[in-house]
Amino acid sequence: MSRIDALFITHYHSDHTLGIPDLWLTGWLGNSRKEPFRLIGPVGAKSLMSNLESAYALDIKIRLEDEKLSPEGIATVVEEFDKDGVVYDKDGVKVIAFTVDHGAAIKPAVGYRIEYKGHAVVISGDTRYDRNVIKYGTGVDLLIHEVCVVRPELLSNAYIQRVVDHHTSPREAGQIFSLAKPKLAVYSHLVFLGSDKVPRATVDDIVAGTRETYDGPLQVGEDLMSFEIGDTVTVRQRNP
Repeated sequence: MSRIDALFITHYHSDHTLGIPDLWLTGWLGNSRKEPFRLIGPVGAKSLMSNLESAYALDIKIRLEDEKLSPEGIATVVEEFDKDGVVYDKDGVKVIAFTVDHGAAIKPAVGYRIEYKGHAVVISGDTRYDRNVIKYGTGVDLLIHEVCVVRPELLSNAYIQRVVDHHTSPREAGQIFSLAKPKLAVYSHLVFLGSDKVPRATVDDIVAGTRETYDGPLQVGEDLMSFEIGDTVTVRQRNP
């Protein structure tokens, strides 16, 4: 974890920030990280990191004294942005942030386009159908998009409907893929909703819904899956 030298935040829902203390603190242990931990995100990043530093102040104090860890490795550098545009540009890697629609109350929320040596990857972040994803994702090597799937009989549940309204359905995502035409479309952040009486939908349901509007290359992401980008995009499955 100490090799990660920049972390980008899409929005401030807890399921997108809970791993930060582990990455920040565990990546420091054993004097593994020698440079400050760099966090980049929309407005709110400084407040988030400042409060995490307060929450773990005693742990940090103890480890500095007891384990003689590097103070530089636990330091933080936080960069905030408040508009779309380039938020990182180093060693040929350029990262562009763009606003997405995760719901009226969930602001800021952004996606990212990463460019390197003539290639590009777009990560949608959490969003409803948003033309900004198409704008920044057109013709990219890899378009990674969230998706939410629910069986129709559950849509009468008010809470489930609220969740669905903040995400993109497989059919809608397929429309985005069809318009953007990436070399490979990938699903991440799979939201499966169910109840005690109605089982969750499945990955097959996601694929079937997507195929209603998109017939191009498609991959449903799994933990530890990786991609090699060159003239073609190669999928590397996780180790068994």
